[in-house]
Amino acid sequence: MTIRTRLTLLFTAIVTALLLLFFLSIYWVAEQYRRTEYYERLRGEALASAELLFGKETISRELFKLLDKNHMTVLNDEEIIIYNYLNKLEYESGTDYLNVDKNILDRVRLEKEVKWREGDREIVGVLFTDRYNHLVVFASAIDIYGFRKQKNLALILSAGWVLSILVMLATGWVYAGRALAPLKRIIGRVDGITTSRLDLRLEEAQSPDEIGQLAQRFNQMLDRLEEGFRVQRMFVSNASHELRTPLTAITGQIEVALMVDDDPQEWQATLRSVLDDVRQLNRLSNGLLTLAGVSIDESLVKTTQVPIDDLLGHIRSELLKAHPDYQIDLKVPLAQTEADFSVLGNEALLRVALLNLMENGGKFSPNHGVSVAVLRKKNEIVMQFQNDGLPIPDNELPQIFKPFRRGSNAHQVNGHGIGLSLVERIVRLHRGRIDVVSNQEVGTIFTVTLPQ
Repeated sequence: MTIRTRLTLLFTAIVTALLLLFFLSIYWVAEQYRRTEYYERLRGEALASAELLFGKETISRELFKLLDKNHMTVLNDEEIIIYNYLNKLEYESGTDYLNVDKNILDRVRLEKEVKWREGDREIVGVLFTDRYNHLVVFASAIDIYGFRKQKNLALILSAGWVLSILVMLATGWVYAGRALAPLKRIIGRVDGITTSRLDLRLEEAQSPDEIGQLAQRFNQMLDRLEEGFRVQRMFVSNASHELRTPLTAITGQIEVALMVDDDPQEWQATLRSVLDDVRQLNRLSNGLLTLAGVSIDESLVKTTQVPIDDLLGHIRSELLKAHPDYQIDLKVPLAQTEADFSVLGNEALLRVALLNLMENGGKFSPNHGVSVAVLRKKNEIVMQFQNDGLPIPDNELPQIFKPFRRGSNAHQVNGHGIGLSLVERIVRLHRGRIDVVSNQEVGTIFTVTLPQ
């Protein structure tokens, strides 16, 4: 069953139930009013009959019966029965519509007035007393016109209820169709989105309703998917290109080595060159795998509280062991508490990012010197990595964080252009930002800002 059908049936059922309750209430109120009015008329007939027969100014019983017999009274099938204080029958209109027992007589004397119904006949028993009489008078009749009005009212309400159901079905179907029209457009648009057409987007309505929010969230999901496919395609393309170079070099050197007969020095030189290429290939593979891991699924990255000051100290020590000629100046203010320089993040990824920035600073500086400064601003940790190498041209600054892109100042330095792209991905993963300033006066400064 479609949503449109379910909405139509639900809408119709709710309105139909409310209308049924309303119509039943109208019928019940009308019936109560009819009964109350008719009982009042019966009571008036009973008291008037007793007054005419036993009051101050009376008429003969024969005349009263003649009037009743010829339907001169107002009510249909009317019957009047009167009992005296000894429960003896004083008067009966003679139609025999009603049977009265002693219990009813005692009840009328006790309650002064009793009303009840037998089939269509409605009955009122009242106590009539004056200076000379103490009588129990019963008046009964059938409200033919009242019942006919109630029957017509029931037919009208029933016809109105059925007609309302049909109108509600038609109205609900149209209303549900109009309400779900944006969803149909979304479905038609989604059908056209494929892996080769990820640039298509849904139309976002201006109204902030649930369908508009759905379109916005879907477009945001498509943005993430398109970025993922773009990164994947770029990764495959660049990785195949970058891996081909060292593999070709290794293959050529091995082929040359096989041509050499018995020259140990050439063998050793060839093996050293092959070893350098293998190490370079290993670094490239590790960088590519780390870059791919950061790009795949951010939700899989586990986070803890990472003390940035301690982490930078460890990285500095490791880097100096690997490169004793590096000069690393680390400036970290004294922390009053352990949480002063802590951020919520993944320590392994942060280590990779900060190691790349620190190593790049020493690699590109003529004297292999890099200055690292850490400071705390409100709820952020700011780290600056400065070196005195050749500045990066202004037109190349926007491109340096893209994979396999290297500035023109890096031609004399070994590398693959993965490091800064990896750093930018890791910083963005930690909801931070990275900025770069490069000129002749200050050198090159990378500023990393991470929220605490």
